[in-house]
Amino acid sequence: MSDRPFTAAAFDQFLSEGKLMASRCLTCGAVHLPPRAICPTCFGESLEWIETMGRGALAAYTAIAIGPAAMQAAGYTRENPYVSGLVTLEEGPTISALILGVDARHPESIRIGQPLVAGYEPIGGRTVLAFRPAGT
Repeated sequence: MSDRPFTAAAFDQFLSEGKLMASRCLTCGAVHLPPRAICPTCFGESLEWIETMGRGALAAYTAIAIGPAAMQAAGYTRENPYVSGLVTLEEGPTISALILGVDARHPESIRIGQPLVAGYEPIGGRTVLAFRPAGT
């Protein structure tokens, strides 16, 4: 699908284009996200970019009140915390991302297994991966 190298810069560029891309090994079929230049499953070096559906389920999360400078500059503080979580995609891999559309002030209301959909948020001069509850 793309001739871009399997690098963090290429992954970030896809995010800025509104695409959640993963690498798929042409030898064993394993899908990896973030993408890898060498398959950690079979050590194959023949990979291709695939676009994920951007749907998954919340596997774990944490509410963060004191975050890095970029998140503070975006308005996230002790009074306005944010949620970071692990999302297991329908394609199989699990990735860390910002979780929006949930109540970070009441993290007990957030459900593990909750269906999520991918989105893309400009924060700190770059586009970051952010999931929201499906149907919102």
